[in-house]
Amino acid sequence: MTLRIVVADDHAVVREGLRALLSAVDGYELVGTASTGTEAVRAAVTLRPDVVVMDIQMPGMTGIEATREIARVVPAVAVLMLTMFEDDDSVFAAMRAGALGYVLKGADPDNMIRAIAAVAAGEAIFGTGVARRALTYLTAPRREEPAFPQLTPREHEVLGLIATGLANPAIATRLRLAPNTVSNHISSIFAKLQVASRAEAIVRARSAGLGE
Repeated sequence: MTLRIVVADDHAVVREGLRALLSAVDGYELVGTASTGTEAVRAAVTLRPDVVVMDIQMPGMTGIEATREIARVVPAVAVLMLTMFEDDDSVFAAMRAGALGYVLKGADPDNMIRAIAAVAAGEAIFGTGVARRALTYLTAPRREEPAFPQLTPREHEVLGLIATGLANPAIATRLRLAPNTVSNHISSIFAKLQVASRAEAIVRARSAGLGE
């Protein structure tokens, strides 16, 4: 049986590298690629691959958000997370979103092929060192997940101040930032939350308990 794969990464060199790897191995077929999280979800829905190899950092909708959406709309499609770093927050966020595997970019080709086959078979697979930390996490007391984990700490601060009703100049003064820096943070927040207006951002923030 041939495994059908979609590769989702915003770097063309990664997509082409995995294309070359998969084309050299019998039983693996690259059926589509995506460069954004939204495109990854669309490819999963329309192509129905066995596995989506998903970069954790994607423009617009992040890899974790895309994974969560894929798990919701096409749960039969397995997701293998691909990232540069094995940080705990990313690993566990990927697990909670529904990813079955998590491997580092630049992993040995044989390990990558085995990881794809494993998640296609419904198995969980993680890179070196991750399994031990995952076990510790799963057996530790649960902690509440922070709102909007895709935002940086500074973006959280800015969103919280937006939710209180502060205008950009006041936010800049409060955080001792240049006005242009505040505007850049707000543009990034809007993109990550996929909101089109300040009012919509305030509603999202307040519904999550920010600005109270």
